[in-house]
Amino acid sequence: MKLLFLGDVVGRSGRDALVKHLPKLQAEHALDFVVVNGDNAAGGFGITPQLCKEFFDAGADVVTGGDHIWDQKEIVPYLSMEKRLLRPQNFPEKTPGAGHGVFTAKSGKKILVLHTLGQVFHKEHTNCPFATADKILESVKLAANVSAILVDFHAEATSEKMAMGQYLDGRVSVVVGSHTHVPTNDARILLKGTAYQTDAGMCGDYNSVIGFAPAGPMERFLTKITKAKMEPAAGVATLCGLLVETDDATGLAKSCKAMQFPKAL
Repeated sequence: MKLLFLGDVVGRSGRDALVKHLPKLQAEHALDFVVVNGDNAAGGFGITPQLCKEFFDAGADVVTGGDHIWDQKEIVPYLSMEKRLLRPQNFPEKTPGAGHGVFTAKSGKKILVLHTLGQVFHKEHTNCPFATADKILESVKLAANVSAILVDFHAEATSEKMAMGQYLDGRVSVVVGSHTHVPTNDARILLKGTAYQTDAGMCGDYNSVIGFAPAGPMERFLTKITKAKMEPAAGVATLCGLLVETDDATGLAKSCKAMQFPKAL
């Protein structure tokens, strides 16, 4: 299978680039399945039902969130209806929506997508993401009842992401980090066959501060006034993500590479 994960979509610039370029990428790479992180799609904070629909129409098979999943109030009832939108699995069980699902790729093969939130430097006080992954993987086994497993680990600390990659190596097809908006130069296949990248980067304007117009973040850094308004940067966006091909027999990775389109970094 050929899988594409696209990092956090930030604001209108990122949305427009996704809608414009994703169909081209699907055709060029003959993609079987696409996962898009939409945690900053709506003005930089969360996502709305309408934006989810636009991403699905453009070719996304699953949209994941993150720590900003609750920022847009209309998303809460939508999470209970739309199974292709995932919030982090390690929120409490009574939280609306789901953090994982088994989906059917274009080829007819089954793929598990699992979305978890990190604990280090996060204020959400979620359940342990490692134990959460273990629980899901008790009943869904790679190359047994699914052909591929992709984990979007939305976390701040690179060490926590790397630990998750090592922890799940050989049990899943892909562990890819999101949240920090900066693509890391470490896309590789781990020793037991899992494709890994610490952070896929963002889909947004890189002439910015992690996707936001510099004025707002700079005011916060220079004055310590945390209420400075944050606006997404409005320049031309680059799509960043991880492209993985899996082995049909094992579900593990045959190849992986970081992707930037259009090449602008």
